[in-house]
Amino acid sequence: MKIKANGIDINYEIEGEGPWVTMSHSLACNLHMWDDQMAVLTKKYKVLRFDTRGHGQSDAPAGEYTLEQMADDAKALLDALQIRQTHWVGLSMGGMIAQAFVLKYPGVFQSMVLADTTSRRPPDAAKMWGDRVTAAKEKGMAALVEPTLARWFTEPYRNTRKDVMERIAKDIRSTPVAGFAGCCQAISKVDYLDRLKDIKVPSLIMVGEHDHGTPPEAARAIQQNLAGSDLKIIPSAAHLSNIEQAQIFNDAMMSFLDRVSKLT
Repeated sequence: MKIKANGIDINYEIEGEGPWVTMSHSLACNLHMWDDQMAVLTKKYKVLRFDTRGHGQSDAPAGEYTLEQMADDAKALLDALQIRQTHWVGLSMGGMIAQAFVLKYPGVFQSMVLADTTSRRPPDAAKMWGDRVTAAKEKGMAALVEPTLARWFTEPYRNTRKDVMERIAKDIRSTPVAGFAGCCQAISKVDYLDRLKDIKVPSLIMVGEHDHGTPPEAARAIQQNLAGSDLKIIPSAAHLSNIEQAQIFNDAMMSFLDRVSKLT
């Protein structure tokens, strides 16, 4: 389904019954990145998944995006659907959007799961993301498939799960270049670490032990600066830990959500 929110058409799906859980995906993915989480979540929760600006079937306007703008997109979507409060599960870019959102719109999130994400850009962020944007514009998204898969999954998993590699490769290739470029500009400027102390939301931080893009050190920095948050390092997983180790991810996510739902 699609709905106009913050000036763009946003594609979304709603499944399940119970307290709201909103899920926000990684760069160069779409709402189906969360397919492995849906069976367990929808038994207890009403789940909203959406395609971020520039991804999937949502609009991909040209130009630079910001994390605050994407937080505004999410707020407008929630408002359009009359969702006043929700738990949030965000991975990578989805975790960055969560931080922008919770700082701008306090009181909406009942809890956050921040997976394989960061609160502060590395020193070389502008060049690294700029190089990827240049590659996408000059060679197309297909040129980014292999290096991206190599970062997102461990080698043993890539070698044994060719079916998953084909599915994720298709998602990367189908991401609009304008959307990828706009989101890269936003990601390259992430800088919330010093403001995490202002967040008063129960939070679970998760990260794959072999995630090199947003490594365990970044997760530890979030956990140390976000009062009362928990940290879960997922073994034998790289960046898309929710796919590579779905069972471990799901168990930790559900245990956390079930615990905080009793508090809210």
